[in-house]
Amino acid sequence: MEAANVHVHGAHDAAHGHGHHPTGLMRWVTTTNHKDIGTMYLWFSFAMFMVGGAMALIIRAELFQPGLQYVSPEFFNQMITLHGLIMVFGAIMPAFVGFANWMIPMMIGAPDMAFARMNNWSFWLLPPAGILLTASMFVTGGAAGTGWTLYPPLSVQMGMGMDMAIFAVHILGMSSIMGSINIITTILNMRAPGMTLMRLPMFCWTWLVTAYLLIAVMPVLAGAVTMILTDRHFGTSFFNAAGGGDPVMFQHIFWFFGHPEVYIIALPAFGVISHVIPAFARKPIFGYTSMVYAIASIALISFIVWAHHMYVVGMPVAGQLYFMYATMLIAVPTGVKVFNWVATMWRGSMTFETPMLFAIGFLFLFTIGGFTGLVLSMTSVDVQLQDTYYVVAHFHYVMVAGALYSAFAGVYYWLPKWTGHMYDETLGKWHFWLSFISFNAAFFPQHFLGLAGMPRRIPDYALQFTDFNQVSTYGAFVFGLSQLLFLYVVLKTIRGGEKAADKPWEGATGLEWTLPSPPPHHSFEEPPILK
Repeated sequence: MEAANVHVHGAHDAAHGHGHHPTGLMRWVTTTNHKDIGTMYLWFSFAMFMVGGAMALIIRAELFQPGLQYVSPEFFNQMITLHGLIMVFGAIMPAFVGFANWMIPMMIGAPDMAFARMNNWSFWLLPPAGILLTASMFVTGGAAGTGWTLYPPLSVQMGMGMDMAIFAVHILGMSSIMGSINIITTILNMRAPGMTLMRLPMFCWTWLVTAYLLIAVMPVLAGAVTMILTDRHFGTSFFNAAGGGDPVMFQHIFWFFGHPEVYIIALPAFGVISHVIPAFARKPIFGYTSMVYAIASIALISFIVWAHHMYVVGMPVAGQLYFMYATMLIAVPTGVKVFNWVATMWRGSMTFETPMLFAIGFLFLFTIGGFTGLVLSMTSVDVQLQDTYYVVAHFHYVMVAGALYSAFAGVYYWLPKWTGHMYDETLGKWHFWLSFISFNAAFFPQHFLGLAGMPRRIPDYALQFTDFNQVSTYGAFVFGLSQLLFLYVVLKTIRGGEKAADKPWEGATGLEWTLPSPPPHHSFEEPPILK
């Protein structure tokens, strides 16, 4: 594949009369190769993951005991805000775009992404945005301390850090939209002969749907933060009640973006898991067609459930009921997917290498996150649990155990393909078990804290919450440190190690990438005769 890429680029260069390739730093700045760009996305996302993780550890250190220990309440709020924004837009989303760049062209038999130059641009928008977000801590007044949801009236009154956050969100949105246009065009127009849509590997399906979601909702977020910007600086009153505006309108606009965003993060994760489980169960995915329809249903329903984040703003009971039932409905296609993954493993010849461990960890913990989501979908229950640590526990089970674990599964699964070397299996398993145990230590007690009424986003708490918070903090620090082991494993693999075979997961059938899709009617060995 690498040779094919070099050949394509070489032919292009020869045709345009420049035979030399940039080397060193310029190779990365100017590259249009989907693998290089995928690699840069993955490294950027890991760097942001460490920054966001450090902020989470500051939050957990402060919450180790009641009272104020290390940081001021203002700084605590800034950490909450930046941790959320950096993890969602800087760590999780770019990680899956990195997977998309690396794998989609190879899975569908395309030489590269459709718009190679735009691909480079959509990556290079990210570092300035990441720097803007992080640097907002150091301006007068500090970063926005509104929570990652940026609710007015707070966001209208904050200092310059808020403007930097708004600018960063705009840049990140541009990057997402360009990346999505690229992915859609590539999948729809550059498939190998014979690869119909219903034979696409599952990962390509999840990304195709995700890209449409991104194009639909990123402009909504851009509109919301632009209205905040004009409220701040240009005298408008979109969200200012004194001027006839409505702060609750912002919540409606934000969550119309924010709920599909959850599935923008989850769907590519589902795609990765739909490759790892069949490979290590050594049988094709169970119910391919139902999986495809489930992905599409999840995407469509995600647009009509946004106000379940807003049960306590004073909406009419009819509205609460509608959002309650619509939210419960989304559990159906999700349940179909979980059933299909379990059915794929059923009576398979399973082995438990690191990617499979992370996939099973994902399945178990993501299901818990789904159940707590179902609990929160009930209006009467949510009124009690709104803005408590129960909600924090719920979405970290979905985001960390859902998205992050599947990203780890994907890295371990494809690393041999990417580097030509096998990773250290023992260290990989250590990384899994340390992450699995410490994650549950960090977030499971938060369910109890929330049920007992501990509010989120507050740096101090009542004495009776101390024990669970201490367990949670210990878990968080072990979880954070075990990610350094992951970094070590990846660097060790890149630098060398046991040579990977052509089919690193031998026994997973020959065509391990097309395993999560139905077999073609003809062999791809001979090109079809063009009439």
